[in-house]
Amino acid sequence: MNRIRQEVNDLINRGLDAHVRLAVTGLSRAGKTAFITSLVNQLLHTSTHDNLPLLGAARDKRIIGAKRVPQTNLMVPRFDYDNALAQLQSSPPQWPIPTRDVSEIRLAIKYKTKKRTKKLLSSVSTLYLDIIDYPGEWLLDLPMLELDFATWSAQQFNAIHGIRAELAKPWVEELDKLDLTVEASEKTLAHIAALYTDYLHKCKESGLHWVQPGRFVLPGELEGAPVLQFFPCRNLNGETKADKHSVLALLKRRYEEYQNKVVKAFYKHHFSTFDRQIVLVDCLSPLNAGHESFMDMRSALDQIMHSFRYGRNGLLKRIFSPKIDKVLFAATKADHITPDQYGNLVSLLQQMIHPAWQSAAYENIEMSCISMASVRATKSGHIDTNDGRIPAIQGVTETDEPITLYPGEVPSKLPNPDFWLNNHFDFTSFRPMTLSQDQPCQHIRIDKALDTLIGDKLK
Repeated sequence: MNRIRQEVNDLINRGLDAHVRLAVTGLSRAGKTAFITSLVNQLLHTSTHDNLPLLGAARDKRIIGAKRVPQTNLMVPRFDYDNALAQLQSSPPQWPIPTRDVSEIRLAIKYKTKKRTKKLLSSVSTLYLDIIDYPGEWLLDLPMLELDFATWSAQQFNAIHGIRAELAKPWVEELDKLDLTVEASEKTLAHIAALYTDYLHKCKESGLHWVQPGRFVLPGELEGAPVLQFFPCRNLNGETKADKHSVLALLKRRYEEYQNKVVKAFYKHHFSTFDRQIVLVDCLSPLNAGHESFMDMRSALDQIMHSFRYGRNGLLKRIFSPKIDKVLFAATKADHITPDQYGNLVSLLQQMIHPAWQSAAYENIEMSCISMASVRATKSGHIDTNDGRIPAIQGVTETDEPITLYPGEVPSKLPNPDFWLNNHFDFTSFRPMTLSQDQPCQHIRIDKALDTLIGDKLK
C-alpha cells in the first residue's frame, strides 16, 4: 500500500513539475562519484552556508533546506553518500571509490516559490530530485541495437589500428586459430572472450575510451555471466556455413541476448526515465596521453550523444514518456589548471562535442558547457620566475608530495597531431583538499551546474 501511495505521489509531483530525475554519467575516471557526493553535500548545507551563489534560488535566499529521503526504486542500489563523504573527510583525504554500477539517491528540496500558480497552493514548494549514477561506457552499447553480429564484428575490426593493433594481438592470435563451424566449446569461448575483455581493459588503461561492449569493462551484477562471453569475428558474410550448434551460432545468440536482455533492458528501466542529463568529461587526461587518446575520447563522446533521446517535456510527456530536455556537459578537474585556462577548457569541450551540439540545437534542446571542479584539490595563485610572475596551482599529489606548478596551456580548439610535439602538459593527479566535518565541500562552479540543471524547477 505504501509503495502504491508513493507511486501516485510521484505521478502527481511529475505532473506538477515537482519531480526531476537527473542522470549523471561520464566515462570512467571523469569524477561521477565525487560530483554526486559534492552536489548532495552542497544542497544539504544550503540552510547554514552561502556556498551556492550561482544557483539563483540559493542566491535569493529562497531555498529553505534539503534532506535525503528514501528512494522509490527499491531495485536499484543506493548511492553510498556516507562512505564517499567519509573518504573525503579522512586524514589524509581520499577520493571516493568509483561506482561501477547504477546507483541512486533522492533529495527533497524545500523552497519558497515565485510562480503564481504554485503560490495558489502554498508559498512553500518541494522539489524531489532523483540523482542516478551510471557508467558512460554503458551508453556506448546503445548503437549496437541497430547492428547485427556481422556488422558489429566488422566495425570492431575496422577500429583495430594504432595502439589498438598492438593491444589486440593476444586475442586476435587465439581467434585466428578458432574454427567457427565446429561445435561450440564453452571452455574455448570463455578463454577467447576473456582475452577480448582483457584487450578492452588494456585500451582503457592506455587512454582509449571507445570500447564495445561497455559492460565488458564495467559488468556490474553481470560479472562472469555467459551473456558477457562473446567477441567479434573476422570476415563474416552470408556464405559462412554453420549449424545451430556451431561456434558462430552460439556467438550470434549471445550477441542477440546481450542486445535484448542487457542493452534494451538498461534503456527501458533506466535511460528512458531520465529528465535531465549531465555528462562529465575529463579533457585533461587525453591531453596528457596524446593525439590518439584525445581523438578516441571525442569518438566516444559522439557515440554517447547519439544515444540520447531528446524532446521537450510537455505535461503529458512528463507524466507518461519522460525525455531528456536539458543536457549539460561539464569539463571536470578545472582546479587542475590555472584560472586563466578555464575559458580554453570550455572552448575545447565545445569543439569536442560540436556535431552533437548541432543536432541538439536542431531539436531545440537546451545544451550547455561549463568547466567545473566538484571537490577542490588545489589552490590557485602566482609564482615569481625569471620570466616574471606566472599563474600557478598548489596542492598535494596522490603520492603525498606538495607541489606548486604551472601545468600548461589548454588548447581552445581541437589540436592536430603536431600539437603534441611542441607542447608539454603536466596535468598532475592531486588528492582532495582537507575537508572539515561541518563544512561543505570546496568546489568550482558546481552551483552553476545546479542552476543549469534544476534552476528552472526552483522558481
